[in-house]
Amino acid sequence: MIQKQPKQQHAHYAEWVPLSYSLSFMLRRKKLLGWSFLIVLITLVLTWVGYLVTIDFMDDFTGHFMSTPPAADTIWGWIKHAGWVGGSWMFLLVSRIVAFYLSFLLAYSLTTPGYAFLSTAAEKLYAGDHFDPDASFTVLSFFADILEGIKIAFFGILVTIVALFVNFIPIVGQLAVFLMYSYYSALMFIDYPASRRHWSLRKKISWLRTNSSPSFRLGVLPALVSMIPLVNIFAIALLFPLLTIHATLNFSAIERAHKNKSLKFKGDM
Repeated sequence: MIQKQPKQQHAHYAEWVPLSYSLSFMLRRKKLLGWSFLIVLITLVLTWVGYLVTIDFMDDFTGHFMSTPPAADTIWGWIKHAGWVGGSWMFLLVSRIVAFYLSFLLAYSLTTPGYAFLSTAAEKLYAGDHFDPDASFTVLSFFADILEGIKIAFFGILVTIVALFVNFIPIVGQLAVFLMYSYYSALMFIDYPASRRHWSLRKKISWLRTNSSPSFRLGVLPALVSMIPLVNIFAIALLFPLLTIHATLNFSAIERAHKNKSLKFKGDM
């Protein structure tokens, strides 16, 4: 049974679009489903290739240290050897995790135009006659989308660095880190419909502050998924199209509600 679309075209407030509706919306439209599958495939390939290249570079850079264990013929030598073994395993674990994240950020940046196109297509289908074609998809916008993706990726690196220090604060620190990643995740997804409107990064962050409650709702699921070690990269890659469409539908609903409210206010003056 086809789900009923939220009635919000004539409302002056934004009715929340549930994730179940966004999933049904994507599955019922072959164009969105096909494009989503293609982007996921490209993202996984780019992530995997980037991961292999990064790992090879790291292994070549540290190869001499990792392949030459210290002698363990004395007590001090045994201590150094034990430290070498522990350090090798720690390096192996951390380097693989870092390689995955760097590879995914690169894949995310390179596939930004594809997700921007998916976001625009979803918003156009959802809004119908209310769709505002304020920025068509051009070659210039293609490179602009890549630039925006790179800016968001670097902002994410900054958030990660801050989170590393904040995480040392007991209890409060972990809560703060979770909130940081939730809102950053929301920023990643509203970046697509916002970039179509040529919004700056500052304006996108301002939108998150103004709409803090829906922003948290958009970012909490990807933030939770990102906490699952190693699996998070592939899970996020698979969920990214759905989350992009979900964020786009809610962003579109909120912006249309704001526009209707503004027009009503001007009409009452």
